[in-house]
Amino acid sequence: MPDLGEEAMDHAVALARKAGEMVREALQNERSIMCKSSSVDLVTQTDQKVEQLIVSSVKEKFPTHSFIGEESVAAGQPCVLTNNPTWIVDPVDGTTNFVHGYPFVAVSIAFAVNKELEFGVVYSCLEDKMYTARKGKGAFCNGQPLQVSDQKEINQSIIATEFGSNREPEVVDKIFSTMRNILCLPVHGMRGVGTAATNMCLVASGCVEAYYEIGIHCWDVAAGAVIVSEAGGLLMDVDGGPLDLMSRRVLAANNKTIAERIIKEIEVFKPTRDDAPMDK
Repeated sequence: MPDLGEEAMDHAVALARKAGEMVREALQNERSIMCKSSSVDLVTQTDQKVEQLIVSSVKEKFPTHSFIGEESVAAGQPCVLTNNPTWIVDPVDGTTNFVHGYPFVAVSIAFAVNKELEFGVVYSCLEDKMYTARKGKGAFCNGQPLQVSDQKEINQSIIATEFGSNREPEVVDKIFSTMRNILCLPVHGMRGVGTAATNMCLVASGCVEAYYEIGIHCWDVAAGAVIVSEAGGLLMDVDGGPLDLMSRRVLAANNKTIAERIIKEIEVFKPTRDDAPMDK
C-alpha cells in the first residue's frame, strides 16, 4: 500500500524545485507587475505561471485532491479547507521582493488531510535552501535536521515580523506600536526578510526566536507551520489562542516563555478571514 503522504511530499519537493527554477529565470528577465487589492498588493505573471504549473501537476497525479492557492483565490475561487486531501500553495511568497530583486523569495507548499497539516515544503529559491517537514518525522533544510533556539530570555532574542500590505493609518499605527513595545522589552533586534514562509523557517532554524504577523494568509504560513512544529517550536494565534489557519494571524516561537512574553505586547486586530464568504 503506497504511503500517500510520502508520495505527495516527494512530488511537492520536486515541484518546489522546478518552480524555483522558474522564479530564478524570471528574475533575469523583465517582470510584468499587476496589482490585486491595492497598489502595494502585487502579483506578477510568474506568480500565476508557477501556480498553474503546480495545480496542473497535482491534478494530473492526484485528481481527487483539493487546492487552495493564492492566485486561484484572487481569481475568485473559494478559500475553504475541507476534510479532503488539500494542497495549500503560495507560488511566490515574497512577490514584492521578487519585483524589486530583493533576494528572498520562496515557494510554499503544504498538504492537509482532514483539516490537519501533514507536511510542509518551503523552497527559498535564491538561497537554494529546501526546507521540508512531515508530521512526526522532523524538520530539515537541505537534508540537515532543524532545531529551534533554546533561548528563554526575551532580552537576548531576535523577533521577526513584517509590515504587511495594509496601509490604513489605524492598522499601521497598531503595527508600529507593537514593534515599539517589543523593541523596548528590550530585545536584541527585530528582523523580517519579506516572506512569511522564510521567516517561519528562520524560527525553525534557530536564527530567530519568534515570528508574528497579522494580515498574512493561510497559504503564507501553512507549510512553515509544519516546519516550525517539527523543529520543536510552537504555533498560536497572536492573542494566545490556538493557531487558526484562516484567521490571518500567526505567532511562531521557539518556546512558550518567549511566545507568552511577546503576546503581552501585541496590539491585536482582526483582518477579514480567509474563509469569509466572498462578496458577489
